[in-house]
Amino acid sequence: MPHPLGTQPSKIIAVHLNYPCRAGERGRVPDQPSYFLKPPSSLSGSGDPLVRPRGCELMSFEGEIALVIGRRAQRVAPERGWDHVAWVTAANDAGAYDLRHADRGSNLRSKGADGFTPLGPRLLDAAGLDPAALRLRTWVNGELVQDADTSTLLFPFGDLIADLSRLVTLEPGDVILTGTPAGASVVSPGDTVEVEVSGPDGRTGGRLANTVTESAHTLAAWGAMPRADAALRADAWGPGRADEPGPALDARLADRLRALATATLSSQLRRRGLHHMTIDGVRPTDPGATLVGTAHTLRYLPLREDLFKRFGNGMNAQKRAVEELRPGQVLVMDARRDTTAGTIGDILALRAQVRGAAGIVTDGGLRDSAAVAALGLPTYHAAEHPAVLGRRHVPWDTGVPIACGGALVQPGDILVGDADGVVVVPPDLAEELAADCAEQESQERFIAEQVRAGEPIQGLYPLGPTWRAAYERWREARP
Repeated sequence: MPHPLGTQPSKIIAVHLNYPCRAGERGRVPDQPSYFLKPPSSLSGSGDPLVRPRGCELMSFEGEIALVIGRRAQRVAPERGWDHVAWVTAANDAGAYDLRHADRGSNLRSKGADGFTPLGPRLLDAAGLDPAALRLRTWVNGELVQDADTSTLLFPFGDLIADLSRLVTLEPGDVILTGTPAGASVVSPGDTVEVEVSGPDGRTGGRLANTVTESAHTLAAWGAMPRADAALRADAWGPGRADEPGPALDARLADRLRALATATLSSQLRRRGLHHMTIDGVRPTDPGATLVGTAHTLRYLPLREDLFKRFGNGMNAQKRAVEELRPGQVLVMDARRDTTAGTIGDILALRAQVRGAAGIVTDGGLRDSAAVAALGLPTYHAAEHPAVLGRRHVPWDTGVPIACGGALVQPGDILVGDADGVVVVPPDLAEELAADCAEQESQERFIAEQVRAGEPIQGLYPLGPTWRAAYERWREARP
């Protein structure tokens, strides 16, 4: 069906980063908004296909809220920016990462192809809508993958219009795509993407639905051609999603890390000058279990009753964090070490397990502790507490760097846990650490055998030159 604007806008302006959760995924928080242009010929409507060019593998979706300008805007103040918006609707800022190299910075071919900006299906009258209380949701094949509201935008809508209108006149009918939240990723032919924008009163413009298809023609060879590598795939899929539907962490590396003691990892991290990599004050529900996975983060802020009404109800950040989990990820929660309320209970822990989570870590309280322990999902917590999170916490955002038990945890960091606790492993050091830890533990097994046989520890622990040759013979003799 045609897009709902009726006429072609003079321009479509898209914001790079605007949701804190998406900025957390990207590892940077901009001081000011930045933009790129999409051609009006990229517009399409609900039901139109999203055509992936032949040779591309990284077709992406980004659910967004689109603003349609109703009144000419030139050098307007932020507090008057929203007055120039006539309508709001759902949008999908689609693109092909495989062509991003071709127009680095402008995104012309990667995001500007015909049909790469579906809008609709209906326009919501901006009058009476609170721009800070809109909800954006995206589904892929019926599964909710994005769920965010506009209350914590980095750059509120009025600010965007004011900023742009300093230098660029916004004409009636122009479209502003206001950024995508966490969860944007890759889709393939046959996948259907649905996007919906709604107000707090339930008003909605309906679901914008588009199915990905493969182009019927081969891309002509004159000009830049699609290309992809591991780094681009990781960027396109998003944190923990590059190996979909497999685990977020390489299985071979995960097995090597699982065989290591956290005490050894902590020792090797200290040798590299990393002294604050343990999540302090947490204990496992099952001391015999081990934990290995990549971090998916959730941040709680101190309770404010007026804000809890907005942030704590419905599909809040806590529930979104669970629904965002991918196989092999660990849900890591920053509760400010406040153990006087629960941060997760048995139902959400079960949902995390069903989604393939590798475990849960919180520096706050755990509700339904016996039931969570019975799940067999490795779970580390600071204390048990029967109260719900609303006693102390407001679930705030996901996919951002957090502090958990005194350690800084970034999305994608590797967590390793055993009976002694949890250690944060930087991904770029994981292979090197695994090798050095394995060697350290080999030496310590040899040393333990000698001590058990009655040898004194002088020159033996740590392994000194006197014992080096004996150790090498011992190691070579082992299967």
